[in-house]
Parts: sequence; C-alpha cells; structure tokens
Amino acid sequence: MSKSLLTERGAHFASIRALYSQWVLVKPTSPSPTAAELLVAIAPSDDSGADTADRYHWQAAMAAADGLTLYYRTLGEGTSPADSDRRVLCEVHEDWVLVDGDAVELVSGKHREQSVATFTTVNMLADAGGLAHMFDRWSVLRERPTCRLVTTGGLGSGDPQSLVNAAGHFEQLRLSGAPVTVDDERRALVCAFRDSIAKHSVPVRKTWDGTSLGGAISMDDRAVEVARFLSVLSIDHSKPRRDHIEFSAPSEYAKPVLDRLEVGATVSATVVVAVWEAVANLFRVRMRARGSVPWAGLPEKIFGRPLEESFATAQGERLMRERTITMEDIEIAIETAISQPVGFAPISRLPRSTRLAVKMATGGCTDNGIERAEDLRQDYKTYWRDRQSGDPTARSEQSRLQRRLLRISDEESAVGLPGTIFWRRVQERVDNIPAEELPPGMDADLVLGGICDLTNECKVWFGERFDVVARIAELHAQRDNPS
Repeated sequence: MSKSLLTERGAHFASIRALYSQWVLVKPTSPSPTAAELLVAIAPSDDSGADTADRYHWQAAMAAADGLTLYYRTLGEGTSPADSDRRVLCEVHEDWVLVDGDAVELVSGKHREQSVATFTTVNMLADAGGLAHMFDRWSVLRERPTCRLVTTGGLGSGDPQSLVNAAGHFEQLRLSGAPVTVDDERRALVCAFRDSIAKHSVPVRKTWDGTSLGGAISMDDRAVEVARFLSVLSIDHSKPRRDHIEFSAPSEYAKPVLDRLEVGATVSATVVVAVWEAVANLFRVRMRARGSVPWAGLPEKIFGRPLEESFATAQGERLMRERTITMEDIEIAIETAISQPVGFAPISRLPRSTRLAVKMATGGCTDNGIERAEDLRQDYKTYWRDRQSGDPTARSEQSRLQRRLLRISDEESAVGLPGTIFWRRVQERVDNIPAEELPPGMDADLVLGGICDLTNECKVWFGERFDVVARIAELHAQRDNPS
C-alpha cells in the first residue's frame, strides 16, 4: 500500500473520530426539539453497560417490568402495538429510558443488598443512588425528560425523606404552571443536594464553574436548577431484590398483561412464567446491545454511502436500533411464549446431592448457607490434608478437634428445632472458641467447616434423623424424570 494512500486513510479516520467526539449525533429538526428528539440528538456520556451479572439481570428485570407496563397501557387504549410509538431504550443516557410519544423518562436502577444500609443521606443518593449522573443527563437533554430512581435500598428517615417531600412540592409548582423557586423552608436541603451533585459529577461541576461552557453559574441559580430537577424526579425505593424477582415477577408483571389480553384465566402458571422469561430475555439481550444491526455493522461506505457524510447519523441510528425495544417486539415475545412455553421455561437447578446439602436443605437452611457450608467443608478437608502430609501430630489434633465439635453439636441440638437455629447456634459457639485453643493456622470458619464435614459423614444432623441415601436417590430421580 502506498504511503499517500496510508496518509489519506489516516486523515479519513481522524475525521471520523472527530465527528464521533462531538456531542451532537443527529441534529434536531426544530429550534425547540422534544425530549424524544433530543434523546437521539445528544450522545450518551458513557457506554459502560452492566458491570456485574447480578446488577445486569436485576436491571433487565426492572426494565422488562416497565416495558410490560407500557405494553399494558397500550392495550388498554386499544392501540395496536405495531402502530405504537412507545418504546424502551436500554443503556442509553441511563440504565433504561421510557419513550412515550414526545415524552421521555430516564430511569436509573440501583440494586442494593439487604446487608447494605438504606439511603440515609442526600450525598448517598447523589453518589450510590446515581442521582448526580442522572442530573447531568437531564441537564444535557435540556431539562426535557422526567426522571426516576428505581432501587431496593429503601430511604432512611431525615434528609432522604425530606428530599422526596421537597420533590413533591416542586412538582406541584411545575404542574400548576408556577415558577419553581426555592423557599427558605427547603433551601438548606436543596443546597446540600446541589453540593452533593457537584461533588459526584465532574461534567456538572465544570459547567457550573464555567470551565467547560460560558461563565460560572451562581449558587442561587444552581439551587433553582436542582429544584427544577427535583420537580421531575420520583424515587421508587421498594422494588424486590434479585433473589425474589424470579418468584414474584411473573404474577406481578406478566399475569396482568395476559388478563388484559383475555387469556390470563385460560393459561397455566407455566405459560405465565414463560411469558415473563421471554420478555425479560428480550431486555437482557438489548441491555447488552445485541439487537439486530443491518449490514452486520459494516461501514456504510461499503454499500455506496460516503462514510464521512453519514457517520454521525448512522452511529446515532445504529445505537438506538441496537438498544430499542418496541411494543411490537414485546407482543411478538408474548405470542411466542404462549405458543411455545417449554422453550422459555427457566433451566431447573441441579439437585444438591451431597449428604451435607440434603441435611441442611431438609433442616430449612438457605441456599446461601448451604453453598457456604460446602465451601467451608472443602477448606477444612484441604487444611488437614496439607497438615497430615508432613506433620505426624496432625491426625491426633484432628481427632481432638472433632470430639470437641461433636460435643458442641450435641449440646446445641434440641428436638423439634429447625436446622437454621442449630446452624446459627453452632456458629456462635465456634466463634467463641479462643484462638489459642485452635490448631495452628485455623480460624473459626475453618472450625465450622469441621461441623460441615462431620455432617457429611452422618455424625451430625440438622434436625431429626432420616434416610439421607433414599432422599438423594429421590432427588436424582426427579432430575432424570422431571415430569
């Protein structure tokens, strides 16, 4: 390849990068574009997608719930899903975006485990709750969208609840057509939230300080802008956690749609679950940006269109096409699931067939507890295998520890008590063993692994004795013959 051709191509791709680095992907068609037009016109600030499997699946489920709500509303209005302009955009500007005609709602989904504290400060809402990022996107989109935070976290008393109340107050001002202003009663709260947004959003801070565009914005004007943001913000903080979604979502989100389709009373629970899985899977795929891409994503120039002239438009269109779910998409998923429910049935989990797992499950222990117990048992066995390979005293130490663990399990056993209580009591007893009384290099968790190993050897039980071998055989039979 000639040097001149390489230089020409280098300049060509440099111009492409320059185009893509600009904010505008598609120029608005009017001086005062709608929120829906701006959504396509303004480039997202990032494209991180889902960073963990748990977060990804939970967010996809919540987006699917919103999609089914839009579809339910469409059916109620008598509009054909194929003709509806309602749609959901995944991972564009926010975790997902609801588009209803010209109206747009940005939605941020934040899953928080039960062990994590509720949102107790406005600073936590701005940072961990994602409101600083949402404020930036809302501002870039010219304050046209409404906004919603969806979370499992819950809101603590004090400032977070006061922020929700303030949002309601500012919303009433907005809906009544009155100017959204900050009164003395809410000024301190709004200013605290303003400062938290600036702390956790570099783009907002640069804009307000005047380092990116124009001059600096006064503190009072910043507070009024935050009040306008609050006037379009809602916080849904009581969503089910990821552990509960698979059980509650079909009846809560899919069944009402089937009822409106007038098939809810005639379908089985299997079909309801299949419909939910079909729609949720549609969102899982789109949230990974794996929608169909015409021309297999190849540059438009190959098909006769000059790349440098069509690049901005093509990139914007392709981004939206890959991430968009229409009402017709949802309808097709529902119809397919109804006609072929087996194809969307969740994959059944393999039965836990170790003696330890079966005993703990029969005793009522949770899946998380059983998984931890299995890991502790393996760590315990590894510890003694390593010790016994070069230490002649290890075997006698192990026997001494096992006798102590059998005594603990005997003392904490009580007729009629569930295995969960036994498990908790044993852990408390093991935690209280002084470190100097443990074998060298062993901690409380490894000692608890000894209880698990004794359980697997049928020397410890999580409740009344039963035929564990028969129970394991029964589980295997159920796996091999699910019908």
